[in-house]
Amino acid sequence: MIRVAMTSVYVDDVPRAHAFYTDVLGFETRTRLDLGDGTWFVTVGAPQGAQPDLQLLLEPGEGPVADPYRRAVYEAGLPAIVFSVDDIRSEYDRLSALGVRFPHGPREQGPTIAAVLDDTVGNLIQLTQPKA
Repeated sequence: MIRVAMTSVYVDDVPRAHAFYTDVLGFETRTRLDLGDGTWFVTVGAPQGAQPDLQLLLEPGEGPVADPYRRAVYEAGLPAIVFSVDDIRSEYDRLSALGVRFPHGPREQGPTIAAVLDDTVGNLIQLTQPKA
């Protein structure tokens, strides 16, 4: 059996991304290593033991491949990653109260309800909840 252990999202500022993903979205820090020369290796994951074997690497998004890719995906309005939530409307309210910008709030999309937020470090993130 093959399972996802780690995936990455390109960000334009790793420390700012770490703060957003932990302080605002509520993820926990799994790994935070200073690699020197201002470079960090940072992973986050779902809190409280949920998905303990799955990590999200906050990948520096500079460079000839990552930067154009990240910008093109953002400008096309495509989410870089999708997170599932139990109650999308309460998450939308909670995050909006914290100042998170949503290009679109919760709305039905096929069998789900989805919303898209800006993670402040160059990405659009989709939140999704199955319809009841």
